[in-house]
Amino acid sequence: MKYFTRTFLISLATLLFLGGVTFSLDQASAQTPTQSDAEQARLQAQYDALQTEIAGWQKVVDDTRKKAGSIQGDITGLTAKIKEAEAMIKSKNLAINRLSGEIVKKNQTISDLEGHILKGKDSLAQLIRKTNEIDSYSLVEVLLANKDISEFFTDVDTFNSIKEAMRDRFTVVRVAKASTEAEKIALDKKKNAEADAKYVVETRKQTIAQSETEKKKLLSITKNEEKQYQSVLAERQQKAAQIRAALFRLRDSTGISFGDALVYANNASSKTGVRPALILAILTQESDLGKNLGSCLVTDPATGNGVGKNTGNPFEQIMKAPRDTVPFAVITARLGRDPKLTPVSCPPRAQFFSGRGFGGGMGPSQFIPSTWEIIKTGIAPLLGVSADAADPWNPEHSFMATGLYMANRGADAGGFSAERNAACRYYSGAACQPGRVPSNVFYGDQVMKKATDIQANIDFLKGI
Repeated sequence: MKYFTRTFLISLATLLFLGGVTFSLDQASAQTPTQSDAEQARLQAQYDALQTEIAGWQKVVDDTRKKAGSIQGDITGLTAKIKEAEAMIKSKNLAINRLSGEIVKKNQTISDLEGHILKGKDSLAQLIRKTNEIDSYSLVEVLLANKDISEFFTDVDTFNSIKEAMRDRFTVVRVAKASTEAEKIALDKKKNAEADAKYVVETRKQTIAQSETEKKKLLSITKNEEKQYQSVLAERQQKAAQIRAALFRLRDSTGISFGDALVYANNASSKTGVRPALILAILTQESDLGKNLGSCLVTDPATGNGVGKNTGNPFEQIMKAPRDTVPFAVITARLGRDPKLTPVSCPPRAQFFSGRGFGGGMGPSQFIPSTWEIIKTGIAPLLGVSADAADPWNPEHSFMATGLYMANRGADAGGFSAERNAACRYYSGAACQPGRVPSNVFYGDQVMKKATDIQANIDFLKGI
C-alpha cells in the first residue's frame, strides 16, 4: 500500500530548500572582484583628460585647415592631426581595457545564473515527481497510512506548505532566467562597444600612417624650394579632381560622378543621421553585386518569370508573384515606364543563397517593389515630393531611401557594430550572424571596408 509519512515530507522539504535557487544579481556581483572606487576615479580622470586633449588638437586641425596654402601651415595641421589621432587611440584603448574587464564580469554573472537555474530546475523536477506521486494517493490510503486523524492533518498541512514553497521556487527560477537574458543583452552591448572602439583604433592608426608620410614629404621641402611645394599643392588638387570626377556606378542605372553622389549622400545624411560614407558604401556594394549578377526583365507578371536583359536567356521567378509583381506594375505605370522593358535584378546565384531566391530589386538601391511602396511614404517629405513621385530609379531618391532604410535598422546610432549590423539587415533582414544561412556577414564586412575607403576620400576632399 502506498502511503506518505512525516519523515518523507521532511525529506522533501530538505530537498527543496537545499537544492532550490537562492541567488540574486547582487550575490553574483559580490562573487566577482570589482575595481575600487579610487581606481575607477583614476581611470575616469585619465579618460576625461584625453577627451580634452582630443578637442584641443581638433581645434588646431580646424583652424589650420582655414589657413592652408603654406608649408608650415600644412606641417602644423598634419602634426595636430597626428596628435589628435594618437590621443584618440589612447582614449579608445583605455575604454577597451575597461570594457574587457566588464565583459569578464558579465560572463561570470551569466555563468553563475545559468548554474543556479540548472540546479533549481533539477530540484523542482524531483519535487514535481514526488508531489505527483503523493497526489495520486486516495483519501482511504492516506487515512490508513496514519495512526490517528490529527497526524493525518498535520501531514497534509506540511505537504501543502511544501507545495507553496515549491511555487516560490518556480518564481525564483523565472526571475533568474529573466536576469540571465538581461545580462546577455548587456553583454552584447559591451562587446559591440569594444568592437567599435577597436575599429576606431585601427582607422586612427591608418590616419597616423598617412599623415606621417605627408609630413615627411613636406619637411623635406625647404623654404627655398617653393616651386616644389607648389607641385605638391597641384598634386592634391589633381587627386581631388579625380575623386570628384570618378564614375560612381549605380546598379542598372547610368553612373554619376562621385562629386554628385556625395552631394546626394550628404543630403540624405542630414535628414536620416546615417553618415554619407556608409550610404555610398551600400550603393557601391549593390553596384558591385549588380556587375556579377546582371540585369533581368520581367515578362510574365502572373509568374514573375522573365529573361536576361542582355542575353534573352529565360529566368524563372525573377520577381515574387504576386507580392512584388503587382506593386511593380503599379510603380511603373505611375512613373510612365513599361514594366516589360524596365530592368530589375536577376535572382541571386547559388553561391549567395541556399534554396530558391528572388531578384526584382529596382534601381540603384535595389529595393523590391513591395518594400519601395512602404518606404516611399517616408522619403517623400524628406525630398519635398509627393509619395507618388518617389522614383526608385532616380539616384537622389535612391540615396535618400537607402539612408532612411539604414537609419530604421540602427545605422543612425553610429559606430562600427551598429553600421555593420544595419548593413547585414539591409542585405538579409537580420543582424550579422556567423554561420547563418544564407550568410550575411560577408556583406556587412565588405560594406564596412568600402565605407572606410570612401571616408578616406571624403576626409581628403574636406582638407583641400
